Amino acid sequence: MYSNDGFRELDRQECLRLLAKAPVGRVVHTRHALPAVLPVNFCLDPDSAVLLRTASDSELSRAIDGVVVAFEADEVDAVAHSAWSVVVTGRATVVTDLAEHGRLSRTGPRSWVPSPEEVFIRIEAELVTGRELVGGRTLYGVDLSS
Repeated sequence: MYSNDGFRELDRQECLRLLAKAPVGRVVHTRHALPAVLPVNFCLDPDSAVLLRTASDSELSRAIDGVVVAFEADEVDAVAHSAWSVVVTGRATVVTDLAEHGRLSRTGPRSWVPSPEEVFIRIEAELVTGRELVGGRTLYGVDLSS
């Protein structure tokens, strides 16, 4: 069912299905007491956690280890006037377990900017929300299909 603004709320399973096909997302965290947004490549772990891979000495790994962050991914089709957006909110932690790090080295995301010493960051999918706009729907009374 679409709301008055033309968007449809997505359930958790729909959100995770869409998130799994997105190549890039954004980590939203606090930097110097201000909001910061950083684009990153990622993948989903079988338990639905968002996995990132970054340099062990990166500002990102220091800034988000042990804190609650948001992670957002989306897809927009400007021609069809359709889009979806999914937000995962949860605690981020640097993976320190050696066995888990080994598993993620084989199955986790590949860094687009490799570093000699990399860490994996897990963002637990504690809260998962999403919205979808399908082409041809109206937004604020304006027909988006034309």
